[in-house]
Amino acid sequence: MRNAFADEITKLGQSDPRVVVLSGDIGNKLFDKFKDAQDDRFYNCGVAEQNMTGVAAGLAMNGFRPFTYTITPFVTTRCLEQIRTDAAYHQVPATVVSVGAGLAYAGLGPTHHACEDISFLRSIPNMNVICPGDAWEVRAALRAILQQDNPTYLRMGKKNEPKIHDDVPSNFVIGKALVISGGKDVTLLSTGNMLPEAIEAAEQLAQQGVSAEVVSFHTVKPLDADYLTNAFNSFQKIVTIEEHSLIGGFGSAVAEWAVDNGADARKMIRVGTPDAFFKKSGEQEYAREQLGLTGHQIAGRVKAALDRA
Repeated sequence: MRNAFADEITKLGQSDPRVVVLSGDIGNKLFDKFKDAQDDRFYNCGVAEQNMTGVAAGLAMNGFRPFTYTITPFVTTRCLEQIRTDAAYHQVPATVVSVGAGLAYAGLGPTHHACEDISFLRSIPNMNVICPGDAWEVRAALRAILQQDNPTYLRMGKKNEPKIHDDVPSNFVIGKALVISGGKDVTLLSTGNMLPEAIEAAEQLAQQGVSAEVVSFHTVKPLDADYLTNAFNSFQKIVTIEEHSLIGGFGSAVAEWAVDNGADARKMIRVGTPDAFFKKSGEQEYAREQLGLTGHQIAGRVKAALDRA
């Protein structure tokens, strides 16, 4: 995802003089092409992420479209006051871009894990929260972000995520989910880089006679209310899948929507990380297996729930 981001933001920067990239002392080689093309619109702000966010807000107030970029906890948790007060309060089009969301940096320990950021950012007024499902959705999200005027959080994985789409999805719209494959019994709503796990879960369920729809719910805020309305009326189970805490994340957002709109929240199964720091040593695949986030584990939970119904 990060390579797609760097390539797409370089192309957008060449065609849109408002685009500015601010880095928190990371990705310097990643942005070499951007710097070669528009050196006056790239700033390495050093390990001073709060200041970087304030600078971005100021640039946005003066007609630019700034994108801040660094590892997820350092561009979100560390900068919450500046995101809230400098960017969101003034409702300026500054975009916070995080790399390594969820457990992408699992091997570096809890300081680099990011399983609370959706909760933090979606609770801030005026913020969009976008979690692309693959590299093509990253490109589509960047294009869509430049067409609107709200502060936005773009939550990315790290690298080598499978590409689900064959090209940039032409029907990508902020706040509108993308149906990856159809189904009739359950719907698997995935946000962010859990999309491959959702697809695997659907394949596993199909082998057990369960037809599962797979959806990339790339926008957590605003939610796609039209899709949710139809889903709660049509499917036996609605499964939310995220590499994020069950507290305050995508599943919480859908549950809140269900309660507020009279939908049957008992249909929901929420897949996410527990209310605990992950302290074991291992990379992302190991962490997912330990926390029940793999495709076969998700399929097992869904099938068990259907059997109990």
